[in-house]
Amino acid sequence: MIAMARDAEQARRRDRRAERATERAGPEPQAGDRDDDIVFELREVSVRLGQVEALSGVDLVVRSGERVAIIGPSGAGKTTLISLLNGTTAATRGEVRALGCPYGRASARHIRATQRRIGTIHQRFDVVAQLRTVHNVNAGRLGAWPFWKAALSLLLPRDVPRVREALAQVGIRDKLHERTGDLSGGEQQRVAIARVLVQQPEAILADEPVASLDPTRGLEIMKLLLDISAESETALLASLHDVDMALDKFERVVGLRDGRIVFDKRRENLHDDEVRALYAIEQPPGSA
Repeated sequence: MIAMARDAEQARRRDRRAERATERAGPEPQAGDRDDDIVFELREVSVRLGQVEALSGVDLVVRSGERVAIIGPSGAGKTTLISLLNGTTAATRGEVRALGCPYGRASARHIRATQRRIGTIHQRFDVVAQLRTVHNVNAGRLGAWPFWKAALSLLLPRDVPRVREALAQVGIRDKLHERTGDLSGGEQQRVAIARVLVQQPEAILADEPVASLDPTRGLEIMKLLLDISAESETALLASLHDVDMALDKFERVVGLRDGRIVFDKRRENLHDDEVRALYAIEQPPGSA
């Protein structure tokens, strides 16, 4: 966790240097005439990774309180889309806005501040097995803490009442001081969600959050995320391999294939044949 805190402090220093370097370029880009309830906005966005165009001409708007599932075959660009929205991948073309921040024109400091307002849950949990649960959950606050405070929290955990409340919300209040590596996979995923809760984000991105869990645990975790989104009116965008879960639990479903949006519809307007076509295996030319 000291290394994580040090990285956060170094990032803040880089932000300050970048901010000073861009002061001569004029004021920070403003959101302009955007709607106040727009959380994420993509306009004709393409992303090229090496020789592969991972996303191509994507237009997408997600508003506050919406719960959106992203589905599509492997390699469709779902993970790239998530990383684009949280600012860890840059667009090759087009414009990406998150919480009003235009990633392509904003300073490093502005981008970092925006990222602290977005909670991201990864498929691999991204918890440190050697640390106790309280420290892993507190990692959600590292971006807002100075280095000394983060380092001191290793000896005397900070904001324990907030951590305890977050763990209670995800149903593992009694795991506060347990070594995270000793927890089950489902419990570790709950720790990752609790970490997002203490961050108090304005939007949640979840990249295959239940792919490594058994169906029962996966359903529990997804219900938990949806409940959190509904209670806090926080936008939730999740990429999923489980099509049935997406159609059953989310009010809006976006189909992605070969880096392009094939459909973007409310659940009740989506037809079975559209979903089947999304996953259909293309036959090579000349095949029977």
